[in-house]
Amino acid sequence: MLVRLLSRANIVFAHDVIMALTSFVIALSLRLGDLDAIPDDRFYLSAAAFTLVAAVVFRLSDMYRGVWRYASLNDLFTITKAASLTILVFLVLMFTITRLETLPRSLPLINWFVLIALLGAPRFAYRLFKDRRIDLKFERERRPRVPVLLVGAGDAAELFIRDVARGDSNYSIAGIISATSARVGRNIHGVDILGLIDEIPSVVERLKQDGPAPQKLILTSERFGPGEVQRLLDIADSLGMTLARLPSLSDFRTGITDMVSVKPVEVEDLLGRPQMPLDRDAMQRLIAGRRVLVTGAGGSIGSELVRQIVGLSPAHLTLIDNSEYNLFKIDREVAKIVKALPRAAVLADVRDARRIHSAFAETRPDLVFHAAALKHVPMVEANMFEGLVTNVAGTVNVADAARSAGVRVLVQISTDKAVNPTNIMGASKRLAEMYCQALDLTGAAGTRFVTVRFGNVLGSTGSVIELFRQQLQEGGPLTVTDPAMTRYFMTVREAVELVLMASALGAEKPAGGGGIYVLDMGEPVRIMDLARQMIRLAGFEPGRDIAIEIVGARPGEKLFEEVLHGSEDLVATEQPGLLFARPRAAELNSIRVEFDRLSQACVERNEGLARSVIANLVPEYTSAGPGSSRLVAE
Repeated sequence: MLVRLLSRANIVFAHDVIMALTSFVIALSLRLGDLDAIPDDRFYLSAAAFTLVAAVVFRLSDMYRGVWRYASLNDLFTITKAASLTILVFLVLMFTITRLETLPRSLPLINWFVLIALLGAPRFAYRLFKDRRIDLKFERERRPRVPVLLVGAGDAAELFIRDVARGDSNYSIAGIISATSARVGRNIHGVDILGLIDEIPSVVERLKQDGPAPQKLILTSERFGPGEVQRLLDIADSLGMTLARLPSLSDFRTGITDMVSVKPVEVEDLLGRPQMPLDRDAMQRLIAGRRVLVTGAGGSIGSELVRQIVGLSPAHLTLIDNSEYNLFKIDREVAKIVKALPRAAVLADVRDARRIHSAFAETRPDLVFHAAALKHVPMVEANMFEGLVTNVAGTVNVADAARSAGVRVLVQISTDKAVNPTNIMGASKRLAEMYCQALDLTGAAGTRFVTVRFGNVLGSTGSVIELFRQQLQEGGPLTVTDPAMTRYFMTVREAVELVLMASALGAEKPAGGGGIYVLDMGEPVRIMDLARQMIRLAGFEPGRDIAIEIVGARPGEKLFEEVLHGSEDLVATEQPGLLFARPRAAELNSIRVEFDRLSQACVERNEGLARSVIANLVPEYTSAGPGSSRLVAE
């Protein structure tokens, strides 16, 4: 009961009644200069009558359906109507009682202005305080276009409503759905907040009876988690509607000059996870004031690493990539973000040991993030020696160059495919892990070697997401290798943030740990479900509009991936989302002997010798060729 009495609408109503009484007193004071000129009994009677009339008129008006935060000329118009009606009713009432003998004739006009000022000023002052700007515009009635239902009654919704009112929009807004009950029954610029998310079906049914049914749900809030977005997608799908969202508020310019665009909900919105709390100070201590080098700087992971590193104030940044175009793009992007940051864009291949050692000697990095790799499983399977030279020999070159240059920390980016590998790509990454582990265990030259392992990154180059998007553009079908196949997914931003966090944790520990940081990937996702979701997000119905075709597992693919080997001991870390594993490690000299044999095999293109080396160092590796029964890892 108390909560209802203290609702925002009731508090605002009490404020307005007090303002009505205050306006009456101020108006009399302005007119007479001295309230003593009116007998006390007549003054109290008039003041009480005016306040009572104002309370009744205010309560019966629409003044408490608007949200103060979004006060506009619509609200001012509502206040003006309420003030005018209050004055008129008060005059009729006082004429009936006193014949207006004791009140000056000019009082109603003065009171009208004062009342509007006292009711409107706090609303617009609150809006100005919140937004540091104010935009007073009438909502304009427009010819209905595509009717939409907004989900979220916050800043972005208000911005979109104003943009629809002022521009040549293709949308008409049928109503707003709120995530909380506090604003239900109110309105933003005349658009009613009709109900909660659970009530969307009944809201849509009511809107159908009054006019065209909404055809699209538009998410206006950035706070919806993946589970909520999935739920809204299911609701929209059941009602024959599509789901879209507004850009992030950070993308909007103050005082919008462009139309606010509506964009499709991405699959990342469904598969991402709530943001993990990160120790930003530790990440800042790792990067700030240090010379940083990133290999594979133009790739999916490397480029995001570069973006986030730039924001942590490095003293110098070296970008290494073997793709001229990718290197040009990321170097240009860095120049736009921080023009004054000293940097070097080095066109080099990690397989070229002499070039890598030269680049390290010239740039003298303190920190190295090794993200360069060949990662596409079928492509590496078909080009075995290229994969081994890049992923294994390339890592050896980078690690040895780091030791020679006195690098403080080297971070090796690995993959869940290194666990119980059934393909050359996974085996090559496990060999790279083993070399960095062995170097870290020796503790030689004072360089820390930190390995971070994670699964698939949403939307990265060559990923299944990219493949599905291309197939959707072509009208389908979407190709799935096996209905039971699952994968772990994480957004590229989250992956890189946790890589930096793992690097900060690893850098603060003494050398000799030899462990591997494993990113908590959450729950695996069925690729078949992913295909269906992407079809639905594109506004189609799976199986009817866009077909899904089962094509069989490709060479080296597993039905599901693992982030830990059964023999790896798992240790919790102080950072949520990060685990620490201690896998078996080999002695450095024995690894080097086997790597020499592997190098010989790659030069001679001797597949038998290469597989023999892999079997010796990674005994859990089992080749799974096309049609092999070894498609599910134990």
